[in-house]
Amino acid sequence: MKIKHIFILALMTIPMSSFGQEIALQLYSLRNEMPENPEKYHQMVSSWDIHALEGGGGYGLSKSEYANLLVKNDLRVIGVGADYNQLTKTIAPIVAEAKKYGAKYVTCYWIAHPDGPISLDEIKVATALFNEVGKEFQEHGLTFLYHPHGYEFTPMKKGVVLDYMLENAENFGFNLDVYWIKMGGGDPLKIMKKHKGKFPLLHLKDRRIGTADTQDGHGDVEDNVVLGTGDVGIAAIIKEAQKQGTKYLVIEDESSRSVEQIPLSVAFIKQQLEK
Repeated sequence: MKIKHIFILALMTIPMSSFGQEIALQLYSLRNEMPENPEKYHQMVSSWDIHALEGGGGYGLSKSEYANLLVKNDLRVIGVGADYNQLTKTIAPIVAEAKKYGAKYVTCYWIAHPDGPISLDEIKVATALFNEVGKEFQEHGLTFLYHPHGYEFTPMKKGVVLDYMLENAENFGFNLDVYWIKMGGGDPLKIMKKHKGKFPLLHLKDRRIGTADTQDGHGDVEDNVVLGTGDVGIAAIIKEAQKQGTKYLVIEDESSRSVEQIPLSVAFIKQQLEK
């Protein structure tokens, strides 16, 4: 066995309780595998020493069957999604979904807008909505977050439109996807340092070196690479997350190689947390 593989296996045996941050997995990473065999892949996630999940859904299992599957594999759902259009109506079904899993975080992953970069006016509307529903979620013991997606880098008089949201977020925080910040042309580390305390969750996703930026929220999923091997600067981001007390470091790997890459990314995160 190669020395590198021995080192990775050794890191995988370090319990997550040794760290202040917990590694989590966005289940979208296994969107192709989970429906085929949820039991097999939940067991696999647990074997990677990941016990916190973002997503949910049940994969066709009943509420009790899925709950038993989670317990059996020492897994728990810490966050669920929130559709933007649903947020404009009522948060009741989103609250119910979170409560069903015992999740504490609710994330909106996409602001409904015409394809392409988002305008300042649209960001202002979304920010007002997020502050409003964020307060409602707080009343239910839930933390509402927004997940930037790379289309928020439209220039304004000073900075970009994402700056407006970051500066005016009062009742919500951010589930910062560092890959999409990079794709939009931003610097995730600078954003974290400037707006400390607003990032209880991070989506850790690395980008193949040489990938071109986009500002429409779209890209080739095959440009997702093992954490620490791309150009996002994951090591420095993890260090800053430790300083800020970010609670969950959520791996999201949308590539077709996610099953092979995720355990390597887990090992990389643990290596950085050990430093």
